[in-house]
Amino acid sequence: MQEKAKNSKVAYWANKLAVESEEGLTTAQLMLYNHDLRPVPPELRQWGAWNFVGFWVADSFNINTWMISSSAIVDGLSWWQSWICVWLGYSIAACFVCLTGRIGATYHISFPVVSRSSFGIWGALWPVFNRAAMACIWYGVQAWIGGQCVYLMIRSIWNSWRPDAIPNGIPNSGTNTVMFVSFLLFWLGSLPAIWFPVHKIRHLFTVKAFFVPTAGLSFFIWAIVRAKGIGPIVHQPSEAKGSDLGWKMVKGIMSAIANFATLIVNDPDFARFARKPRDAFWSQLITIPVGFAVTSFIGIIVSSSSTVIFGGEPIWNPLDLLEKFLVEGGSAQRFGVFIISAAFTLAQLGTNIAANSVSAGTDLTALAPRWLNIRRGGYICALIGLVMCPWHLLSSSNSFTTYLSAYSVFLSSIAGVMISDYYFVRRGYLEIKELYSGKSTGPYYFTFGIHWRGYVAYIAGILINVVGFAGAIGKKVPIAAQRIYDLNFFGGFIIAAGTYWGLCKFFPVPATSDTWLEVGDEISTLSVAYGRDEEGSEDYDEEIVQGGNGKSHEVVGDQEITSKNF
Repeated sequence: MQEKAKNSKVAYWANKLAVESEEGLTTAQLMLYNHDLRPVPPELRQWGAWNFVGFWVADSFNINTWMISSSAIVDGLSWWQSWICVWLGYSIAACFVCLTGRIGATYHISFPVVSRSSFGIWGALWPVFNRAAMACIWYGVQAWIGGQCVYLMIRSIWNSWRPDAIPNGIPNSGTNTVMFVSFLLFWLGSLPAIWFPVHKIRHLFTVKAFFVPTAGLSFFIWAIVRAKGIGPIVHQPSEAKGSDLGWKMVKGIMSAIANFATLIVNDPDFARFARKPRDAFWSQLITIPVGFAVTSFIGIIVSSSSTVIFGGEPIWNPLDLLEKFLVEGGSAQRFGVFIISAAFTLAQLGTNIAANSVSAGTDLTALAPRWLNIRRGGYICALIGLVMCPWHLLSSSNSFTTYLSAYSVFLSSIAGVMISDYYFVRRGYLEIKELYSGKSTGPYYFTFGIHWRGYVAYIAGILINVVGFAGAIGKKVPIAAQRIYDLNFFGGFIIAAGTYWGLCKFFPVPATSDTWLEVGDEISTLSVAYGRDEEGSEDYDEEIVQGGNGKSHEVVGDQEITSKNF
């Protein structure tokens, strides 16, 4: 009796925490489907072309983009050579974004669901977990940078808000009271933005698209006026010549693409809310390179002007430059620093929500769809970003940046398999209902739910860059391996995509089309339940029915348990 009561209590709380799903799903389907994983219904497809323009204009203006040219210029390129790298890198990245985004915009499904066709129903959990883990890490890092923006806002009002003026109440922690409180304020201020559903947060990016670039342009003009010109960087010649120049430009281009690797993979998470596929095409293809190149140009000129204003080396980090203005003093300068810091705070918030919170929320939903939705996943991401103590990661920025860049190798393999599967193997044809099927006879179940062709291609795309990565972290490797790693995203993508296509050619997969065939327009409402006529099959091993009205029901003994969605 005690054991039965204990099981009843566990079942009660399991269903109390369950999220909204469809009625009549099997146990396997409850691990594959909920209302945040379903194809977006027509009434929620509210992102038009201008919403995507606003999204990418808003996303392009952040501190990482501001400094994207710095490493190439420090490496010996002239400012215009570095800027060409930014244009080319983000133009190429935009093409990849449009390729993955079209899948979401056509079938209105997210990255975790898209990946099931190429990695298998259960095999997709690994790439989804990879993406979720990186999103959580990046959330913490971006939130820490956002906390530095909050620090400047407070200090512009109250000059005593400085680590050297306020005693450190958390010694031996790797940080201090001032910076931790600033970080915590940014973190707390981000929580309300996570609450809103994805189709509504487009309004946040619309506000950011107007306010943040205006503040950035003001910063640009302010720096030029203070320096009485654009500074010496624009007159600085290239130090690289011949083949060395070529490979340094390649590295600059790949740096821009690597900075976009996570967004390339998860663009379906946003594109699925497009009213029609073309709304997510031209708007992204044009806005991404223009937005990021303009932001990078502003960063170059402002940093160049800093050498005239303050002397010494260029100050590439705009937050460090703003703090220099605060040290100079003056009420007008404090007001300017407050406004620009507020703009950077909003920029970091928007970037964190777009690139990390929504992505992690969507991915975590796919890992445990019975209990997690995008909102809950977003808050879990925020919690991980807090407890991971991101200041420790940034304390050794060189190694952290190296490992994060290397992570694009894993993501390029995932993108290669996904794009090859959709465009070359299936030719645009997906059976959407089967992407939520846990039956072993389903076309995307493959072998024990894992697609071995996808995994072989994924590993091949990683292996091509392994030796070169060892060189990037200080090991002695052949020059050929270094050059291959300099092309890391292309290498991983091409090898993974080609291997996947070849394996599917020799070992054909089901659910393909001989001609180009996209049937996404046929999706309006979709029921994924098998039907009670199949009860008794291996899939119905538990008496669980998930209510489509936001409630879940389970009969435990003679007690029915009901819970509402959070």
